[in-house]
Amino acid sequence: MKRIGIVGGLGPESTVDYYKRIIAAFQERNTGLSFPEIVIYSANLQELMDVLDAGDREGLAVWLAEKVEALHRAGADFAVIGSNTPHLVFDAVRLHVPIPMLSIVEETCRKAGRLGLKKLGLLGTKFTMESDFYRKSFEAAGLQIAVPEEVDRELIHHRLFTEIELGIVKDSTREELLSVVRRMIDGQGIEAVILGCTELPLILDRDCFGIPFLNTTAIHVEGIVEYCLNGVN
Repeated sequence: MKRIGIVGGLGPESTVDYYKRIIAAFQERNTGLSFPEIVIYSANLQELMDVLDAGDREGLAVWLAEKVEALHRAGADFAVIGSNTPHLVFDAVRLHVPIPMLSIVEETCRKAGRLGLKKLGLLGTKFTMESDFYRKSFEAAGLQIAVPEEVDRELIHHRLFTEIELGIVKDSTREELLSVVRRMIDGQGIEAVILGCTELPLILDRDCFGIPFLNTTAIHVEGIVEYCLNGVN
C-alpha cells in the first residue's frame, strides 16, 4: 500500500471531504482496520490567491512544488493537489518533483470518456473556467468543454469565495448555480457538468436535469485509492 500525499487547504472544507472519502472507500472494500497512511500539507489559501491574482504562473508552480517536496520528505509515495485551480500549472509541477502525481483533470477526463460523454459544461473559479487546462486535456481525448457566460462566471466565482469556500451553503446559492446549468443545457447543449472546484460538490451534491454532475473530488479519490492499492489508476 502506497503512502498518500495531499496538498490540501485549498480550501480546507474540500480537504476534509478528500480524507473522509478516502477512508470511506477503504471501508467499502472491507479492508478491516487496514487504512492508508495519508500525509496532508494544509497550505495557506490566501497565499495561493495572492499568487493567482498576480498572474505569476511560474511562482505558482514553485510554490506548489515546495509543498509536494515537503510531502515527499514526510514519506509520501505519490501526491495529489486537492483542488482544481492549481492544476493551471500541474504539468510544470509534475516535472520538478521526485514522486508521481495524479491529476484531477486527467482523472475526470477518463471518467467522462468511460461515460460516453462528448460535451461537458465546466463550473469552477474564474481561473479554472477562463484558462485552457481543462479544455486542452479534454480536446486531446475528443471531448468538448463549454463554460458559462461571463456574468455567470463572475457569479460562480463570487459565491465560491464569499460563501462556499468558507463552509457557507445557502439554498438560494444552490438555485443560482442550478439556473446557470439550466442555461448551459438550453443554450450550449451540454450533456454533463464538471464540478471543477472541489467545494462545489458541497452545494451541488446530486445530479439534476437528467444529466450527470461530475464530482471531481470523488473522481480524484477513485484514482487515489486505486493507485494507493495497486500502483496504477
